[in-house]
Amino acid sequence: MTTRREIVRTQNVRKTYVMGEEVVHALRGITLTIYAGEYISIMGPSGSGKSTFFNMVGGLDKPTSGEVYIDEVDIAQLDPYELAWLRCRKIGYIFQTFNLIPVMTALENVTLPMVFAGTDPDEAREKGARLLSLVGLGGRLHHKPAQMSGGQQQRVAIARALANDPAIILADEPTGNLDLKTGHEVIELLRRLKDERGVTIITATHDMKMLDVSDRVIWITDGQVSRIQSRAELDIKVGSIDGKQEA
Repeated sequence: MTTRREIVRTQNVRKTYVMGEEVVHALRGITLTIYAGEYISIMGPSGSGKSTFFNMVGGLDKPTSGEVYIDEVDIAQLDPYELAWLRCRKIGYIFQTFNLIPVMTALENVTLPMVFAGTDPDEAREKGARLLSLVGLGGRLHHKPAQMSGGQQQRVAIARALANDPAIILADEPTGNLDLKTGHEVIELLRRLKDERGVTIITATHDMKMLDVSDRVIWITDGQVSRIQSRAELDIKVGSIDGKQEA
């Protein structure tokens, strides 16, 4: 039997915020394992704690208590330099608002993480061009964000997330600012990257279309995992989600 490799593991993760005299328990003890090569969707209503948990997994915030392991490294114990190194090389980030630098071209945006990682500039430009071709933007290398549609900007963001060959891509509402058709294209692109490159995809999302490509869906309610469903357990008819009629 093949043993699946754990790539993310959380143990009793809690996050508490003190706001004046009020104590907010954003996470109430989440224990979870995510395996290499999975496509995971984290879902829940606004205020449920899914974004807070997403930030813990990405090393963007630290838990009040509990452990978060990336490839068996407890990231809460890393100093700022070590954490920056891990984020740069192990994790690629995709944000709802794209977060591209407006004065830079698509190619410059994609190569920026490689510059931070110390990659040779010529090698970075060559790889950046390959990545932009991979996401269907081989003809847009020298366009700036303002010269591209929202879907094209998100494709640049996906190429940038792949810049340093991460094991994990964290996508925070990656279709949130896109129209229905473009959102579907971005979801399919992420699925293809998972299948072809073996990248672990973890999304925090409200987009029900994401369920159709997910290996597992983790539902978070009131700071706790309320249920976990595998793809086989999800009774999904895509036509009922994206507005198309079933044949």
